[in-house]
Amino acid sequence: MTTYDENELLISTEKSKLNLDTIMGFLAKSYWANKRSPDKMKMAIENSICYGVYIGDKQIGFARVVTDHATMYWLADVFVDEAYRGQNIGKQLIETITTSPELKNLMGVLGTRDAHGLYEQYEFNRDQERFMRRMPDYLRNLER
Repeated sequence: MTTYDENELLISTEKSKLNLDTIMGFLAKSYWANKRSPDKMKMAIENSICYGVYIGDKQIGFARVVTDHATMYWLADVFVDEAYRGQNIGKQLIETITTSPELKNLMGVLGTRDAHGLYEQYEFNRDQERFMRRMPDYLRNLER
């Protein structure tokens, strides 16, 4: 899938366009992925639907979707470069994902600490009582 807007912003699921250095650099500084190794991140990208956001040849955003293609998807690792925030690029990215033919009829799940307002605009609802998580061994062992 490839979409353009009037400002030549490109949102594409073509993995060959992804700039791994840009993605790894941002995620290494994020609160949610800063403990992942580059190998884990590369494997995650290989096994996910990835949305790259570009202006010209420069990657300025990213999102990753994990899905069973039948009932649900997990939206993860969403970011827009700080220099491009406030221009509705994050909204365009989330709208592209939530309206895509392969995902629009599936239940979407995500986790966020600070972007609830963005996702609520696309009908994601907070659900504190229902979901549980198990941290992977490599993270639990860091805490011991």
